[in-house]
Amino acid sequence: MRSMPPTRTTKQATTADHSIGTRIAEIRIAKGISQSALGQAIGVSFQQVQKYEKGLNRVGAVRLQSIAALLNVPVSTFLPDDGVAVKNEEESLSLLRAPEALELVKAFSSITDVQIRRDVLSIVRSAARLYSHEL
Repeated sequence: MRSMPPTRTTKQATTADHSIGTRIAEIRIAKGISQSALGQAIGVSFQQVQKYEKGLNRVGAVRLQSIAALLNVPVSTFLPDDGVAVKNEEESLSLLRAPEALELVKAFSSITDVQIRRDVLSIVRSAARLYSHEL
């Protein structure tokens, strides 16, 4: 009598998967690339990109290489360093959840002149300091 092969268990997404997805989202947003454009470039649907970014599905090594190449960053950019890095990445992404923040990042990313970018950043920092003193 033959023995049955072991049943295959589904791989559950981990904290590391969530961290990798968060970093993909941050860099994609900072570069002004839509989920649809990223998905099309790497051969998946935008829904699959959403699942990667939320950490619901794991990103395979080859696909992660493709994403890194498209976003022009080393693969190591996506890999978590430690628990502190994971928390910091989640906090950074939460800042982009406000619609105005995302709009600001997109507009800022479209400015190609380095000096104008510095000037805009200076204006925003000044406004933030003024507002914090009013509280």
